[in-house]
Amino acid sequence: MGNGSAKVYVQSTEGIHFDDVAGEDEAKESLTEIVDYLHNPKKYTDVGASMPKGILLVGPPGTGKTMLAKAVAGEASVPFFSISGSEFVEMFVGMGASKVRDLFKQAKEKAPCIVFIDEIDAIGQKRNSGRLGGNDEREQTLNQLLTEMDGFESNNGVIILAATNRPESLDPALTRPGRFDRRVPVELPDLQGREAILKVHAKKIKLADDVDFRTIARMAAGASGAELANIINEAALRAVRGGRTVVGQSDLEESIEVVIAGYQKKNAVLSNKEKMVVAYHEIGHALVAA
Repeated sequence: MGNGSAKVYVQSTEGIHFDDVAGEDEAKESLTEIVDYLHNPKKYTDVGASMPKGILLVGPPGTGKTMLAKAVAGEASVPFFSISGSEFVEMFVGMGASKVRDLFKQAKEKAPCIVFIDEIDAIGQKRNSGRLGGNDEREQTLNQLLTEMDGFESNNGVIILAATNRPESLDPALTRPGRFDRRVPVELPDLQGREAILKVHAKKIKLADDVDFRTIARMAAGASGAELANIINEAALRAVRGGRTVVGQSDLEESIEVVIAGYQKKNAVLSNKEKMVVAYHEIGHALVAA
């Protein structure tokens, strides 16, 4: 009953690698160091350097935090334990803490290895944040996680990756150096990043010769990696609806509007006053963008 439900991924040949993740060069650089350490730790121990115990991937939803963790697993070729924060919180009190113990026991046996906790804010929230009583299931789980990460026992060879889009809600004891030593921001991609992400996702679809990814990347300002993947897919679906076998520039341009604003209303009847209000609103956007 108290056993962990962590999924273990051992080295696989068709996994995701850093080449498959575009637009997050700074984050990749930080994580490449971890992979290098797992491959040849002697280089670091000779200097007296120790690897960070925990790395916290922080950023808005859809920027590729989980994907980066999968890429680390693909590159490192060491056992990789994956679990979601919500899986620790169970019906019976004490089960969450028991699962944490079980997870780290397995990880120590397989060391060197990586433990990835997705959505860590499910268990890592600030303690006693407005709630009465200290016998809360999440609190017991968090206390156990704190002890495992930096208690009296040392966790040699176990590196913990965690992802969250709400870093401000995490307990300060969890984010201090010695537990999560390094915070890696995974931000929304810039123009070059968006172009690179579009090219990665466009590998799996048939493209027309007139497609210009730079223009599409400019039009999709502020889009996350997940939204860009969705834009490519919507464009492919639009091409199929139009009876074409390749995706053209117009399909991609139209799909940006579909993903960001929704489908076009072709039969909507607008009064002249409504049209004027919409026109003023849109010219405002255009002026700000210009």
